[in-house]
Amino acid sequence: MSEFITFGEIMSRIDMPLKKRFRQAFPGSVDFSFAGAEANVAAFLAFSGRSVSYITALPIHEIADACLGNLRNVGIDTSKILRTPEGRLGCFYVEEGANQRPSKVIYDRSYSSVSLAPPSAYAWDEIFKDAKWFHFTGITAALSANAAEVMLCAAREAKKHGLTLSCDLNFRKNLWRWEPGTAPAALAKRIMTQALPYVDVLIGNEEDASDVLGIKAGNTDVTSGVLQIQSYPDVARQIGAQFPNIKKVAFTLRESISASHNRWGAMLYDVASGKACFGPETAGVYKPYEITDIVDRVGGGDSFSAALVFALSSPDLAEDPVAVRFAAAASCLNHSIRGDFNYSTKDEILSLMKGDASGRVKR
Repeated sequence: MSEFITFGEIMSRIDMPLKKRFRQAFPGSVDFSFAGAEANVAAFLAFSGRSVSYITALPIHEIADACLGNLRNVGIDTSKILRTPEGRLGCFYVEEGANQRPSKVIYDRSYSSVSLAPPSAYAWDEIFKDAKWFHFTGITAALSANAAEVMLCAAREAKKHGLTLSCDLNFRKNLWRWEPGTAPAALAKRIMTQALPYVDVLIGNEEDASDVLGIKAGNTDVTSGVLQIQSYPDVARQIGAQFPNIKKVAFTLRESISASHNRWGAMLYDVASGKACFGPETAGVYKPYEITDIVDRVGGGDSFSAALVFALSSPDLAEDPVAVRFAAAASCLNHSIRGDFNYSTKDEILSLMKGDASGRVKR
């Protein structure tokens, strides 16, 4: 049985080539891959030698077969994935930005198989048997009322089986639209606050905390590219006070100078001690990574979640200062890799943590 379980939707990812706009690229050839927040986490854990099962629902056709093959090829256990004649394989289109032009994502996920499959379709007792960690995100619940019910059921069942639960809030305002008349943020808050009482490790960013939980990091304005870092421990403290079951709160800290240049780091807050650790640090002072030539930033947050879960469950990396720096370094490297999956190795991540950011050829 697998030690780690992740649950969510995997989709086809369709990228426009050579940084073309959608109108430039169509008709024409595009890059096709498979991706999804929870699958991205599962992939890194599998690459890193952990046993991990990914749970989702897929339609019965050859493209879904190819998706399963891709997951198996990276070492993920797919034996508990549902195959159902109802629904479809969702997809999303990516238009890669450059300089001052932002990247753009268009979702096409309505009526996907995972949004239609009911909670009773999943064998939760078998799925969680002997497992230790369950990871999910707010993206799944944003798909449909049914998907939200499944997510809540999965969280309850995982906690009943004694697993550690991690959740990435991952607020997507363009997805939370399955209840007409309810604003996306209000709907997300109503659903996610039902899930958070089961969560041990909460992951997010300043927009998630503000939009979903109504807790703002000082006067931070993400569109300005400047974050008020000193406000983040207080945001985490308020989350811990509202949900006393949460043991740790992690925030990614992205300063978007342009589509091609970001500053990147993270904070990990321990609720019991009230102590916040930041990464990366130089001489005890937070100093974010300068990522000046981004290859692909889609999936960057997922790579942080994956590496944080890996670190917190690894005896040699589990101390908060080490765990947050490991996760920040892993996600920094993921910005240099095309596609959602983070193919970085533990040794590469540790090397960056120790200050080797030269990019010299390894021979």
